[in-house]
Amino acid sequence: MFTISVETSFHASHQLGLADGSKEPVHSHEWSVIAKVAAEQLDDFGVVMDFHKLRKELCDIIAPFDNSQLGAVDYFERNSQSAENVAKYIYEKLAARLPKGVRIKGVKVGEERGCWAKYAEEKTVCS
Repeated sequence: MFTISVETSFHASHQLGLADGSKEPVHSHEWSVIAKVAAEQLDDFGVVMDFHKLRKELCDIIAPFDNSQLGAVDYFERNSQSAENVAKYIYEKLAARLPKGVRIKGVKVGEERGCWAKYAEEKTVCS
């Protein structure tokens, strides 16, 4: 299995609901995003896929987030604006844009240094 990953970032604010039903204050982060993809075999050029193409796809997906409030994005009107849901949103969008033979392994999103959330669809094998 061959894997590659790209990293980018965006600046956005968000607001999470709290356990008592209230909401935390709107606050912003410089979000980091790492997307990892894989292929069983390399393409005709000897790569999983072009790094620049993968980064472009990732940047196109997060472009609506940059310098915005995540709650303004339709998906986050219905779902928590958590790092976990940001990772899931990016994962699902990116998975649909990959070339044949390339599959997404996971998306990691960091709100701040040392604080990461990851979304990956792990398949378990039953014996």
